[in-house]
Amino acid sequence: MTLKELWHRLGSPRWFYQISGRLRLVLGLTALVLLVTGTVWGIAFAPPDYQQGNSFRIIYVHVPSALVAQSAYLLMGAAGVVLLVWRMKLADMVLAATVPFGMSMTALALFTGAAWGKPTWGAWWVWDARTTSMLVLLFLYMALYALRQAIPRPETAGRACAVLAVVGVINIPIIKYSVDWWLTLHQPATFRLTAAPAMPPEMWLPLLVNALGVYCFFGANLVGRLRLEILERERGTAWVRERLAGGQL
Repeated sequence: MTLKELWHRLGSPRWFYQISGRLRLVLGLTALVLLVTGTVWGIAFAPPDYQQGNSFRIIYVHVPSALVAQSAYLLMGAAGVVLLVWRMKLADMVLAATVPFGMSMTALALFTGAAWGKPTWGAWWVWDARTTSMLVLLFLYMALYALRQAIPRPETAGRACAVLAVVGVINIPIIKYSVDWWLTLHQPATFRLTAAPAMPPEMWLPLLVNALGVYCFFGANLVGRLRLEILERERGTAWVRERLAGGQL
C-alpha cells in the first residue's frame, strides 16, 4: 500500500474501525505492563534524590502526564489542520476523542506538580512560567470541550474546534521552553534530545518506562474512543447496521 492510498483510506471511518480492534488490545496490554513495571521500579527500587529525598518520586506520575498532555494537544492541532484543509471526517473524530484524555492528563500534571511543589518550594502553587502555561493548556482543553457542546451543528462545531486547536498549539513551545526563556522555579526539562539525562540511570530509566506506558495508554484510550465515536456518527450507515444485526460490535 502506498502512502497516498493509506492517506485516502484514513479518511474512511469504516476502514479505521475494521483495523483498530486488535490495536486497542495490544496498546492496552503494553500500557499495563509498562506502567506496572515503571511505577514499582520507581517507587520501590529507585534511590531517593540527594536534595528532595523521597518526595521526588512523584516525578514518575507528573512528568509522563505532562508529556502526554502536550503531545495530545499537538495531535489535535495536526487533526485540526487535516480537517480544515482536507475535510477528513476521521480528523474531527480524533479531535473529539482526544479532548477528554488530554484534559484529564493536564489536570493530573497540575495536581501532581502542586503536590510536588509544596515540599520543594514551600507552596502548593506559584505563578511560575511553566505552571501558568500548563494552566493555560487546561483552559484550552476545557474551551474545546465546551465549544463542541455549545454549537448544535456538528460540522460547524468541528471546524470551530479545529481553528481553536490549531491556534492553541502556540502554547506548546511556550510550555516546553518556559524554563529556558524566563527565570522560573521549575526545574529544567527531564529529557532532552540533545543531552543526556541529568539523573542517574536507575532514576530516569523507570521514568522512561512510565512515559512510554502512558503514551500506550493514551493510544489505547484514543482508539477506544474513536471506535465509539465512529459508531455514533455512522450509526445510520449500512455497514454499522449490518454489524449490529450480526452482533459484531
